[in-house]
Order: sequence, then C-alpha cells, then structure tokens
Amino acid sequence: MASDDRTSLSGLTEAEAKEFHGVLVASMGAFFVLNVIAHVLVWNWRPWFGPNS
Repeated sequence: MASDDRTSLSGLTEAEAKEFHGVLVASMGAFFVLNVIAHVLVWNWRPWFGPNS
C-alpha cells in the first residue's frame, strides 16, 4: 500500500481532507458574512436596543 493511499478514520486521504477543510472554512466565512449583513439590515429596520425598545 502506497503512502498516498492511506486513509484516516474518516476514510479520506490527506489531500481530500485538506480540500474538504478548505471548502468548510470558505463556507463558514460566507455564512458569517451573510449573518453580519442580515443583522445590520435588521438593526437598521428595527433596533433591538435603544430608547424606543
């Protein structure tokens, strides 16, 4: 068995695991940015803290 064919407990090779991690990090970053944008828009629409709460 070649060293490139070894898999971890997840069944992924090291290259596949690195690719998966890159996609995971990118998607979490996009999710975070979308959340920040949504919160800013809702804050502008109806602030949840302030004098009129």
